[in-house]
Amino acid sequence: MLKKSFAMFVGAAVMAMFIGSGVVAEDKKDEKKTLEGKLVCTKCELKETKTCGHALIVKEKDKDGKEVEVKYYFAKDKGTKEEFHGAICQEPKDAKVTGKVTEKKEKDVVKKYIEDYKVEIKK
Repeated sequence: MLKKSFAMFVGAAVMAMFIGSGVVAEDKKDEKKTLEGKLVCTKCELKETKTCGHALIVKEKDKDGKEVEVKYYFAKDKGTKEEFHGAICQEPKDAKVTGKVTEKKEKDVVKKYIEDYKVEIKK
């Protein structure tokens, strides 16, 4: 009886550790991140879309230490209705964007997105 109780206690403790670590991973995924780079129009500057949209191009280091440009697209982008659109449509601007970063696989390419974003254009 004592061995059975001890085994149940250890099993419950191990399960609690796994559940707890899952909660921590969930919390980290929802953290907001601040990125700085060039805010561009996906139609006018990048020529990737038929209508205006937005992306932030950030210079980052890859796993080999080389500097590469990474595009962060805006999730739920309102296109020309975004209040900052007029400032960047024809001319990219330096900007700071804060939001949740996510990744989505589209076809065979993984794209990065910024959700719940706040944009600050530098002057």
